[in-house]
Amino acid sequence: MSASFTIPLAVTELPYAFGRSWLGGFLVAAGKRGIRAILLGDDPAELVADLKRREPDATVILARAALAPVTARVERLLDAPSDADDLQLELRGDGFQQKVWQALRAIPAGATESYAEVARRIGPPASAKDVAEACAANPIAVAIPCHRVVRSDGSISGYRWGVRRKRALLAREARP
Repeated sequence: MSASFTIPLAVTELPYAFGRSWLGGFLVAAGKRGIRAILLGDDPAELVADLKRREPDATVILARAALAPVTARVERLLDAPSDADDLQLELRGDGFQQKVWQALRAIPAGATESYAEVARRIGPPASAKDVAEACAANPIAVAIPCHRVVRSDGSISGYRWGVRRKRALLAREARP
């Protein structure tokens, strides 16, 4: 006779809300310890689907009123990307990704570094390709400034939320 059993899984609720900025639409999700996602895009259904892919163990719930102050803060961040220091983030990635994301947060607004420069700063075994992959996995747009990472020749390369947005962010940060 075989016995069957179930392993109880903890269901975590992850509240999210939508906002609009000069860059277009965005979704913000907040965990228990801070902002867990800032996703850029103009299709709310696509943004929710992206959040669900990134957070498969969470039950995502729309929480406009509860997240109104967080949404307003993210709008201000998108308006002034250099103003991210006081944001409480809940970084969820592997150890290498978190190391890259911390290194990116050290790049000042208005400056850029190449993927190779970030890799050198982090140290072995990081490579430019590894840094690019960590940037692509970044769930917290602008507050983790992947937009400040460019090719070694200074040219703009891909950006998870579109090259148009990357150019616009860099241009905005370059203004006095």
